[in-house]
Amino acid sequence: MIPKSKDFHRRIMWYPAIQSCECTAPATLLNSLINLSQTICSYRCKFFGSNKRNAIKSIRQIGILLTFFEELQDQKSEEFSDSTVLVLSELHLIFQKILFLLEDCALEGARLLMLMKSEVIANRFRVLIRSIALALEILPLDSMDVSIDVLEYVELVTKQARRANFEIDREDEEILNEVKSILSLFDSGVVPENSQIKRVLDYIGVKSWSLCNKEVKFLDSEIEFEWSNQDKTELPFLSNLMGLMNYCRCMLFGAVDSEVVRHVDQCSNKMIDCLNPDDFRCPISLDFMFDPVTLATGQTYDRSSIQKWFRAANLTCPNTGERLKNKELVPNLALRRIIRQYCSKNSIPFPESSKQKPNLTRTIASGSPTVEKIIGFLVNFLAKFLESGTLEEKNRAAFEIKFLSKASLFYRYCLVEVGLIPNLLNLLRSRDTLTQKNAIAAVLNLSKHSKSKKVIAENRGLEAIVDVLETGYRVEARQFAAGALFYMASIEEYRKLIGEIPNALSGLLNLLKDEADRSKKNAMVAIYGLLMHSGNHRKVLSAGAVPLLVDLIETSDSEILISDSMEILATLAGKPEGAASILRSGALNSIVGFLNSCSSIAGREYSVSLLVALCVNGGSEVIGVIAKNQTVISSVYSVVSEGTSRGKKKASSLIRVLQEFTELESSSSEANHLRQDRIVQAW
Repeated sequence: MIPKSKDFHRRIMWYPAIQSCECTAPATLLNSLINLSQTICSYRCKFFGSNKRNAIKSIRQIGILLTFFEELQDQKSEEFSDSTVLVLSELHLIFQKILFLLEDCALEGARLLMLMKSEVIANRFRVLIRSIALALEILPLDSMDVSIDVLEYVELVTKQARRANFEIDREDEEILNEVKSILSLFDSGVVPENSQIKRVLDYIGVKSWSLCNKEVKFLDSEIEFEWSNQDKTELPFLSNLMGLMNYCRCMLFGAVDSEVVRHVDQCSNKMIDCLNPDDFRCPISLDFMFDPVTLATGQTYDRSSIQKWFRAANLTCPNTGERLKNKELVPNLALRRIIRQYCSKNSIPFPESSKQKPNLTRTIASGSPTVEKIIGFLVNFLAKFLESGTLEEKNRAAFEIKFLSKASLFYRYCLVEVGLIPNLLNLLRSRDTLTQKNAIAAVLNLSKHSKSKKVIAENRGLEAIVDVLETGYRVEARQFAAGALFYMASIEEYRKLIGEIPNALSGLLNLLKDEADRSKKNAMVAIYGLLMHSGNHRKVLSAGAVPLLVDLIETSDSEILISDSMEILATLAGKPEGAASILRSGALNSIVGFLNSCSSIAGREYSVSLLVALCVNGGSEVIGVIAKNQTVISSVYSVVSEGTSRGKKKASSLIRVLQEFTELESSSSEANHLRQDRIVQAW
């Protein structure tokens, strides 16, 4: 009757309760109502950062009604009157909304926002509990065979619910005003006392770095949702809260949870490994949901699939068959983020439509003048730690810069403007493995900013990055270094400079030999970026890239990595010496085999581009080998019909070359036959 919370993703303060169907058996309805009541009562032991009294009061009243429902189970459900079934159905709907409300009040990550919405939440409790009273008033208690004590309890609940005064808790109001005061101080250019901010965090139960980080992530997802809507009135409010929690995370917790420091990415990956990818598939199309949206029934579908369903004049939920009261589609951001992480971990392409691309306005804009001042104070503190702090403080500053620089372009801009990059680059040579890893991760994120590239290059940052790539203590540090080189290589001048640094290419090729797919991926994108400078072609060939890339094609199980290898080889094959090196490696049959077996259109396009370059620079011998493969033409034709405009041109060129070769071979064969016939006739 109601989706299980662990399987259901919804936006906070959005309560898609499901009205029970008229055909639902009374016994089934009653059992579901009892299960709901028991779940609600289990929230007695939960921590509520705000609206605690209202939550406990609601749970208490539903606990009393649970006794009543359990006694009703002893009666024959067929004897229930229509009015009794109607009341049970209405209570079932109300209890779902109460459960959603309790989930939100107890949700880790949403505590600050729920505190700031205390008045709205209190009003929702009041409306829902009074709705219970209205439903109970029409319940025919006199005709029910339950004990007098239970009847009295029900009547008591009805009276209490009718006159219950669900107001914002006095303590909630005090702490809420404290938050407003803190934001006002920041807005006035004054840094509040840490004790004042700590009082707020203690009240809502945010007592560790990881809990504070959950608040930041949650508020970021709410801001992302607001940017997807036309009405952005909540943006300044949410941006202020997120800026405050970023400040708290960096400045108020003396130590980061040790597990988080060591395994912040690994823990996430382990969680992803435990997920069943079938749960990511749209019930309609059975494809991965790259843009999951949730209906009022609580069911989730891919946006394109459910929109096609609606365009076909269907007004029901495909899974439940329930008629929809509205066609509202709520983006399921939590599920989308999980699917994106799964795809990234397993090298599955995650397409970005125009609607799904990150909103650059969102990431560039600060959100409000207040958050500009909050982040301004924060980045100045971090810059001081990098300049004159202890090793522990410098490591902590690099760790926080890594997180901030990943969050938005605005944060990156603030970090670059404060001038901390030179001191951050100094940490790349630190002998402390964790400090080096955090510093290079921060440099990687900052290298995405246009202004920071120049600052990095002018402070000998390219050499420092290559040094980490070659001798970094951890493989993660070397992966980050390769990623940083990729972003630096987006500037022509720096592509050339990187190619001239000793050990830059050898470092990338050593990383390409690493077992981790992430190492191979980062190494290849960096190599590809360097090849955009023609002077680096011969250097890449001399460093021995071709044998490694060919070996990857022949041994890797990852279609994405093989496709990336094809793309690099296609670039190298554009010059005669590159094509010769590839052909000497004996990779031609493997390339054709991948073209025929590849499931992605991008992989087939890269394969076609590589084959075209090999035909141009390898001559008829290469063309002959390709033409002998009976299935290659159909694979190339698939690129003509499904590929990009560039891919279609390459595929058409390859088809034309193969057809001309086949026709020439046929005419040569006919000429040979004619010659043989003449010889026979002469005899």
